[in-house]
Amino acid sequence: MSDTLNIKQVSLFSQILILIKYRLSLSVVLSSVCSYLIAFDIFSLITFSLLVIGGFFVVGASNGFNQVIERRRDALMIRTSSRPIPSGEMTVNKALIICVTLGILGLSMLYLINFRTALFGLVSMIIYLGLYTPLKTLTPLSVFFGAIPGAIPFMLGWVAVTNRFSIETGILFMIQFFWQFPHFWAIGWMSHDDYKNAGFKMLPSGKRDNATAFQIVFYSIWMIIVSSLPYFNFTGKLSIGTYSLILILISGLLMLYQALKLMRYKDKQNAIRLMYVSIFYLSFIQIIFVIDKFLLQ
Repeated sequence: MSDTLNIKQVSLFSQILILIKYRLSLSVVLSSVCSYLIAFDIFSLITFSLLVIGGFFVVGASNGFNQVIERRRDALMIRTSSRPIPSGEMTVNKALIICVTLGILGLSMLYLINFRTALFGLVSMIIYLGLYTPLKTLTPLSVFFGAIPGAIPFMLGWVAVTNRFSIETGILFMIQFFWQFPHFWAIGWMSHDDYKNAGFKMLPSGKRDNATAFQIVFYSIWMIIVSSLPYFNFTGKLSIGTYSLILILISGLLMLYQALKLMRYKDKQNAIRLMYVSIFYLSFIQIIFVIDKFLLQ
């Protein structure tokens, strides 16, 4: 009897992890962690812990609500049909209870840090669920709205430290905002048929064509430019040295090179490579910003 109960508990826990997309949630929280580390003067374990756990719960709740809303369309796609709700392993009511609980706990933890941190967390959820999610079936502009909540985590750690929106948080936001476009369009390119079957409009032109590839290249260039701005000392306390600039430019040019290859060949394989290079780029430059603060300046 106890063995059966334990198996059910493990199964439910696994379903919850899939529901909240825990890997994605952790990667998003990493952005907040990096911005906290480059912002703080006096490290606060309490603030740091609230940011990590609260941020994870808020992102997880948003991902879960998204799966509730898109459950019927998820059932139509190969990559999402095995998720807990479309597969029948979890009921909608159970998923809602989990998401509401995580959302309230997460926002409460962010509020304990300061009001603005909780406010940006709430705004992120509202835009993600109220604009990005419903617009995915209506217009490719949904990616623009999705890039807003996707970019908030990289500024959230700074807000947690300073309790204000400033030029530093604006630059951090813009770096991750422009990064969203080549990253998500690479995913949209490689999963285009799957998205199309479910009625999602993810690519800017609606096709795997030169127009979409050009926009991927265009936003990759802007991403590199914005990522380099902290070197020029007009971004407040957010600054980087020469070595960091060189590393950021090298990694950015690597991503741009892969975007250009996608524009040339327009194939799924190069879209997959661009997706992985984009993941590397974002994680790499965030680590560079942290290292620069402690070692390179």
